[in-house]
Amino acid sequence: MTPPVVAYQGAPGAFSEQAILERWGEGVSPLPCATFADVARAVQDGRARFGLLPVENSIAGPVRESIEAIAASGLATVGETALAIRLCLLALPGATLEELRSAESHPVALRQCGAFLHAHPWLTPREAFDTAGAAHEVARAGDRTRAAIAAARAGELAGLVVLARGIEDHAGNVTRFTIVARDPGALPSSALDRGRARANLER
Repeated sequence: MTPPVVAYQGAPGAFSEQAILERWGEGVSPLPCATFADVARAVQDGRARFGLLPVENSIAGPVRESIEAIAASGLATVGETALAIRLCLLALPGATLEELRSAESHPVALRQCGAFLHAHPWLTPREAFDTAGAAHEVARAGDRTRAAIAAARAGELAGLVVLARGIEDHAGNVTRFTIVARDPGALPSSALDRGRARANLER
């Protein structure tokens, strides 16, 4: 059987992409999209068989923009998966925590790091469209005063280094994702149970 194409919001290295790899395995074809609505459109027009969208984080709460995109899409909810989220502060090689002036990430990720940002008041939080996208943007900018908050894997892909690891407000940080498709029977009924990923992002 041909591995499915699964759409997600973000850039390579995003937590949504990690959730896809955990749910389907290495044979899957993740399709990055700019927005949650774009994920739904990719499924609607047949570019992807499934879409995977975050609906709730254990620290930040509901991901309302994503929930609204699912509701507006008319797509069937066919499964669910969950992913442990471990956030890292990423910067250019050679940069130090003290010289940083901003930390960029998706707004939901920034909300998960309130205690860390409060403890480092010289870091101005800046919203980005995606966690991994922020990492790639920091790398492209080449500015040692800018950092990103994302997964360690996103830093590896972007050529950044980890300056602080596990900066989420509590260790049991989990995001729950909904899987959508045009066909209500696209996944077997037991998919929800089989799809709960228990990922350690640092392995």
